[in-house]
Amino acid sequence: MTRTAIVVGAGPNGLAAAARLAEHGVQVTVYEQAGKVGGAARSADTLGPGTTVDLGAAAHPFGVGSPAFLHLGLERHGLRWLRHRYPMAHPLDNGRSAVLHPDLETTAAELGVDAAAWRTLHRAVAGHPLESLENATGPLLRIPPHPLLMAGFGARALWPADGLARLAFRTEAARALFAGSAAHSMLPLNHVFTSGFAVLFGGLGQSLGWPVARGGTNAIIHALVQQLALDNVVIHTNSPVGDLRELPASDAVLLDLTPRQVLELAGTGIGGRYASHLRRWKYGPGAFKVDYLLDGPVPWRDERTSHAGTVHVGGSLADVIQAERDVGRGKVPARPFVMLAQPSAADESRAPAGQQVIWSYAHVPNGCDADVGPLVDRQIERFAPGFGDRVIGRVETPPRALEDWNPNLVGGDIGGGSLRGTQQVLRPAPTLRPYHTGAPGLYICSSSTPPGGGVHGMAGWHAADAVLRDLGIG
Repeated sequence: MTRTAIVVGAGPNGLAAAARLAEHGVQVTVYEQAGKVGGAARSADTLGPGTTVDLGAAAHPFGVGSPAFLHLGLERHGLRWLRHRYPMAHPLDNGRSAVLHPDLETTAAELGVDAAAWRTLHRAVAGHPLESLENATGPLLRIPPHPLLMAGFGARALWPADGLARLAFRTEAARALFAGSAAHSMLPLNHVFTSGFAVLFGGLGQSLGWPVARGGTNAIIHALVQQLALDNVVIHTNSPVGDLRELPASDAVLLDLTPRQVLELAGTGIGGRYASHLRRWKYGPGAFKVDYLLDGPVPWRDERTSHAGTVHVGGSLADVIQAERDVGRGKVPARPFVMLAQPSAADESRAPAGQQVIWSYAHVPNGCDADVGPLVDRQIERFAPGFGDRVIGRVETPPRALEDWNPNLVGGDIGGGSLRGTQQVLRPAPTLRPYHTGAPGLYICSSSTPPGGGVHGMAGWHAADAVLRDLGIG
């Protein structure tokens, strides 16, 4: 007898879940409320004809090494990863940038007196990037596939990033590089486990890189859809689901939704303690997104920065600490931490000849309605004098506009929920079965489950494995 499953939500996790189930012979149908699949992993010409702007994530250190994407062989469907000369740069006020090179030894050598400490912290991840991702992209409350590697990583990850940066490094360059990667957690840097983000992102950058997808992040989604077509998965767009009882009968339903959207659904059968945990779910800081079209490269003081895929615009370790502390207290920083990507520096298809598409967002409080755009401008101008003179087009997307576009981005939270406290480990509820809702045949597979946010599909992949185990398949 053929087993059937329904996936509600066609973001990367929903599509990865569908692919995993379909390869084991499950008949899968996907329902997506938007007119296009992809969730936040989409691209559009919002800066005008001939431009490609990533509406969500732009650089993909997790995507390039995702166990799910590697298993599916998305390159067979046209996905091509492009790498910049440098994975990341972090400008400083002295006119120089700290640069993350694509290999550990070159980065360490450039950091001088901090070379040995930098090697010690990053060697394991940089030397074993795929194994590190297998460990990091699953539930933390499990026996990891590479336990010795995980034990070593855990000894570094547990530390707050502010304290470890000050203790381990003497130069501002090393401290800033470390802090910028730690800020991907969107947590104050005195929070435990923030060093884990620094070590993981830094180690991946010095091995797999932080590449972009040729033609835009939407290319990842296109490759997933091509794979689903081979497995006869049916996808319905413009098909919002408000009541699960209106869906066809199936053996399993997987929800690529965050807790707020799950609770708004009728007919879930979710109740008791699990529903109480979902109601207490906390969303994290928001992103204030600004995309720019320039008439040439960003005029960074340090020319090497023009060749970096990602630029952490935040200044010194103290600056980054202050900015993330302000956000954690619900305050808009005077100098926000800005994540900036330069995709068209490696992918000429992103912009008309001679022009550059710049993607950026600032960390702000959840749901922030302040006018943060000028603060982003000033932060970039701080390290690239004359930047404003190069801007020929711009589009601002505040946190609430992000949520209007994609309801999973509650208050502009791009990670599916805060990583504060137990939510870093127990997502979305304190249970050893994080993808089960407690209602028979109903599962959750969004970034609100392990391993959290990012375009890697692993939450959907693990949720699908939970379904397969329950159905006795595979």
